[in-house]
Amino acid sequence: MKRVVLCCLAALLVFSAAGCASTPSSDAGAAVSLQGKKVAYIMQMAQSDIFGMWSESAEKTAEALGMNYQAFFCDGSDAAWRDTITRCAAEGYDGLLISHGGQAYAYSFLSELMQQYPDLKVVAFDTVLQDENGAQQTIDGVTQIFQQDAQLAEGLLDYLCHTLYADKTAAGEPVNILKVWVGPGYLAAFDRREVGYAAYEEQGLIRTVETIGPADFTRAGASMAEVAEETLANYQPGEIDAIWCCYDLYAGGVYTALRQGGYDIPMVSVDICDADIQKMAEENSPWKACATTNWNQNGEFGMRVLALELAGAYEHIIDPMTGQTSDWLELPVSIVTQDMVAGGGISVTNLDTVADSSYSDRSWMPTADWMAELLGD
Repeated sequence: MKRVVLCCLAALLVFSAAGCASTPSSDAGAAVSLQGKKVAYIMQMAQSDIFGMWSESAEKTAEALGMNYQAFFCDGSDAAWRDTITRCAAEGYDGLLISHGGQAYAYSFLSELMQQYPDLKVVAFDTVLQDENGAQQTIDGVTQIFQQDAQLAEGLLDYLCHTLYADKTAAGEPVNILKVWVGPGYLAAFDRREVGYAAYEEQGLIRTVETIGPADFTRAGASMAEVAEETLANYQPGEIDAIWCCYDLYAGGVYTALRQGGYDIPMVSVDICDADIQKMAEENSPWKACATTNWNQNGEFGMRVLALELAGAYEHIIDPMTGQTSDWLELPVSIVTQDMVAGGGISVTNLDTVADSSYSDRSWMPTADWMAELLGD
């Protein structure tokens, strides 16, 4: 890769200019090169359980690697997100871990930013880079990270079809799903989840009886409760086998409608937070499962990738899903079920104590010898 060659040449020039008696190993040089680097996590959304976990693990990783860390939450403001990124670049930050930039502007904004600050390194989470024609793009110096969104959808549908409704599936009958989704084009992550959902429809494993979403996005949770209540009243018992939700904020509204209406319909959702876990753990709760990535590991993953960029070690940036070097990385998914959290005392911070081994698996974490030594791998 061109940028790897350039970084390696730059590193050799630095060591030569320093007049070292002997050339240090590439590992030692990479570790030294990170000392004192300024890095920031810039999140478009407000702070929450999972993004707080992201920030904490990113900070711990950055500090262990000798870098100075700062976090910024922009409370859902696209303008604040762009302004904060621009300000950090102007103030001499070396690397930025940015999250949830808008699909409509991220590519043009970041392209201009990287032209103005060519030495800046960026790792972008859930930030789709598309040009004005909707074509997927890349930017030199920017690595893109996503949850494996198709797997988030598929894992929940697999649970519905092969655990909750295994007899129906074995008999060749589709599971009837009330689908909670917004799209296409509303949010890239939702569109990516639709890919996994559509695969189950195409196989005949599920049948979508209706698709609903919030009517008012300024009060999405409450609006979803109202829409779900109105929709459920149109169906007879047994016509809906389960409710699949693309996002746990919407799922919270569905849960309210089910509880208040006394409906005995299982529901599942993508993403997780402490409130979701509490609702799942309630007696006779209809909320049966959440699909999630490990948010403690996500922040560490992002910071490791940024550190490898800063060290010029692009050959160690490996996509967990393919095992190949890439600038497009997808994080593995786990399913958290009601029986895992039913005993109480479980939150997003200690899910690892009850979730299966896939949740705590670290075999896909990007690393290098010098990084492993600093982080205690």
